[in-house]
Amino acid sequence: FGHLLLGLFLGWGIPLLVRGFLIEVPTIRKPLKLCLFTLKVLYDIVIANMQVAKLVLGPKKNLRPAFIEVPMAIENEFALATLASIISLTPGTVSACLSPDRRMLMVHALDVPDIDALIADVKRNYEAPLLEIFECSPT
Repeated sequence: FGHLLLGLFLGWGIPLLVRGFLIEVPTIRKPLKLCLFTLKVLYDIVIANMQVAKLVLGPKKNLRPAFIEVPMAIENEFALATLASIISLTPGTVSACLSPDRRMLMVHALDVPDIDALIADVKRNYEAPLLEIFECSPT
């Protein structure tokens, strides 16, 4: 009984104590699209793992690493954090920095044959669906 009582107290008290540190989660407009998007992200992670393994085990001269600035249409903090997390979770790419005005996300990629194609991929595959899923207006 004591553990149950302690759990209820902590479950009630901790969110009250940290609510000033939490960012607001936007309303989900399209829950089915969110489920499909999650599956797509998981698929992309598996495929990227195989591509990175091939790159790492292959000749190093084939690597073309680069830092790329991706312009952001997302304004919501939660959606930006989600996008940055997705990019970092996908092997071969890392979210490196968000500009102070939150208009540019710097991404480091292990192999970039075409910078414009990578920017277009991030915007099409991740940013556009997040704008559609969450109730947050683009700039």
